[in-house]
Amino acid sequence: MKTRWGNNLNPDAILSEYPRPQMVRDHYLILNGFWNYAITESSEQPAQFDGDILVPFSPESELSGVNRILTKDQYLWYRREIVLPDDFLLDHLLLHFGAVDQKATVYLNGIEVGSHLGGFTPFSLDITMAWQKNDRNILTVKVQDTTDFSWNTRGKQRWKPGGIWYSPQSGIWQTVWLESVPYDFIQSIQITPDFDAACVRFFICSERNLPCLLEISGSEFRFPSNEPVTVPMPNFIPWTPDQPYLYSFTAQLADDKVNGYFGMRKFSVGSDSDGTKRFFLNNQPIFLSGLLDQGYYSDGLLTAPSDEAMIYDIQTAKSMGFNLLRKHVKIEPLRWYYHCDRLGMIIWQDMPNGGKAYKDWLISAPVVVNFRINDRHYKWLGRKEKASREQYLVELEEMIRHLYNVVSIGMWVPFNEGWGQFDAVEVTKQIQKTDPSRTIDSASGWFDQFTGDFLSRHVYFKKYRYKKDKLNRAVILSEFGGYSYRVEGHVYSENNFGYKQFKSEEEFQKAFISLYENEVIPFKVKGLTAAVYTQLSDVEDELNGLLSYDREVIKISPEIVREINQRLLS
Repeated sequence: MKTRWGNNLNPDAILSEYPRPQMVRDHYLILNGFWNYAITESSEQPAQFDGDILVPFSPESELSGVNRILTKDQYLWYRREIVLPDDFLLDHLLLHFGAVDQKATVYLNGIEVGSHLGGFTPFSLDITMAWQKNDRNILTVKVQDTTDFSWNTRGKQRWKPGGIWYSPQSGIWQTVWLESVPYDFIQSIQITPDFDAACVRFFICSERNLPCLLEISGSEFRFPSNEPVTVPMPNFIPWTPDQPYLYSFTAQLADDKVNGYFGMRKFSVGSDSDGTKRFFLNNQPIFLSGLLDQGYYSDGLLTAPSDEAMIYDIQTAKSMGFNLLRKHVKIEPLRWYYHCDRLGMIIWQDMPNGGKAYKDWLISAPVVVNFRINDRHYKWLGRKEKASREQYLVELEEMIRHLYNVVSIGMWVPFNEGWGQFDAVEVTKQIQKTDPSRTIDSASGWFDQFTGDFLSRHVYFKKYRYKKDKLNRAVILSEFGGYSYRVEGHVYSENNFGYKQFKSEEEFQKAFISLYENEVIPFKVKGLTAAVYTQLSDVEDELNGLLSYDREVIKISPEIVREINQRLLS
């Protein structure tokens, strides 16, 4: 089932925009497009390949042209020849992968140049030494993916999908690209706005300590790399969802030059005039009305078919009056976050979950019967193996550092509904150490360990009633609703999953209005500070989206939703 963007796909220009909007160079080459692929039972490189695959769509997706599922004992191989434009090659050649699910080993001209474990976080390799300047250069990638047969990070994927669990997918699913850089180059930039002090702090990382030049709004600042610098921002314009103002900058180190942007904003939890804890933006309480966003597409699965498809989802939510998207157990390409930054959409960012196969009764029962378990019982929640817990922390750190500069991210969510949860108290402390500038929902839904900034509840099968947190944390309804309305001709299967089902648009619309009027709006004044409706779009069997899976149908009048949100946000 294709989307309109999938139907108009140009194989020669697949997601061709520069992938890293906050650190842009002009010396790059997108490697998306047709590659050779093979699926083998052996770990030895195949002599023959099976055909072509359209990268970066996983082989399980319709847009890949393959439509094959990789099993836990198989190997997925990619191969393509790389030809660089004239005068492209400088001193270093960097190869970037947005995401490869799950374990990737990379070869250039038969030489292993690196590997990476983790299906949602990016990685980069310096392939200069293996590059043959006057020869054919062959890039090969070997992939293994165990989905939920192991403890590896997998998000919503399950070998046997159904309900809230979706089809397994594997391999390259975000953009692959090359950059050529001088001998001395900027490896990374960390940007920290300080709203209260009216300044922004930059940290430019490079291999050697060298002078840097930073230009912001016509002013120049000189400082050494690998040392923090504070840039004053007098009379700055704050970033808000209504006025998402972004500042541009240029940074230069030796012969390397990059362009980027940042926003001046502050996310925190504070007390309102009545002493009630609430979510604060720029030192003012703000109610967040949002949607759960799985980030799946009917034709590309985890991969949006185009930049325009990503923009459509964000703009549609914004046109309905929502000011929040909770990015659910998935890490998007950086361009998705860029569009949230520039359009004005606050993001709660989940860490994708992993752990051994879950006991359904244990992670599902709390939606009906309230109970809590100590998350140091590792085996109960699929985290018995020490290596599993250690790898989770590695990928959590990778995610936070990767997304640190994103203006719109206001919250980290390390665990959801006990899926692979462990040591939430210690994990929260690690996040606070890595990034003290954002709020944390430590255990979204249930199995609260009395840590983090929020009392976070998911309510589906019973009426929501606000209760103040005993620890005086802010109170959020981090998932609710999930009303299902099936639109024939725009569905994935004959299955019809949802927490409450309706047969007509009129019934669905009436129930949606009643839900907000009786279970959300009355509790804002009492202290509820955010509500996240499930969900933005249908996904496979799950038909509880405001949009159909192919994005062709908006199931409810945007004007009605906008009026509800205006009452909440006023």
